[in-house]
Amino acid sequence: MTLYLIGLGLNDEKDITVKGLEAVKKCDLVYLESYTSKLACSVNDLEKLYGKKIILADREMVEQKSDDILQKDKDVAFLVIGDPFGATTHTDLRLRAKEKGIPVKVIHNASIMNAIGITGLELYKFGKTTSIPYHNENVTSPIEVMKQNQSIGLHTLFLLDLDPKNNKYMSGKEAADYLTKKGVDQNTKAVLCAQIGSDNPTIVYKPLKDIPDIDKFPQCIIIPGKLHFVEEEALESFT
Repeated sequence: MTLYLIGLGLNDEKDITVKGLEAVKKCDLVYLESYTSKLACSVNDLEKLYGKKIILADREMVEQKSDDILQKDKDVAFLVIGDPFGATTHTDLRLRAKEKGIPVKVIHNASIMNAIGITGLELYKFGKTTSIPYHNENVTSPIEVMKQNQSIGLHTLFLLDLDPKNNKYMSGKEAADYLTKKGVDQNTKAVLCAQIGSDNPTIVYKPLKDIPDIDKFPQCIIIPGKLHFVEEEALESFT
């Protein structure tokens, strides 16, 4: 049988591709990876459109109990918010399937890594992406990544931690506070993005000290590098 790794896109049940939906409908089991991002719809909404019962797969299941997912006698759909390879654990699942001799088919979709272009920043000018975790008092790697990117004029995308089981999502304001506490000048301008990929995304371009606390998730934050004049004009439209 076959393991289908299917990207759902960034917003709701309708963002799945036609190819992805066709694959889901013919699968025996459908899992939804539930720990790397957040959709603006419920599991029930997905089930209604897809016509399938959906099994939530948390990090423990995917990383430690993959045998529950990888069944040789069934076609299995593994749904990922965004694109299937937005997180390394999904690459690991693909490799485990191949070890078992299970064919893998990948159906891509939009992810934050390309949708972030809505800000007007050139995708080719983003450097290494980094994440800001909860419990970050002694965490410095995001700052180090930003400095490396800035040294060659590149933009830095910060992905923010989340805990979907407890309905907890880091805000751009929390991220801005972390950056300033770690020595980034509070007047450094940043781009706050919330619900990118939705019909009504929020994009704000302000100094870190003025980043607003908004209740729309998921969020991310960008510290721009060297700006082209078109990028400057685009960002100024979000001030």
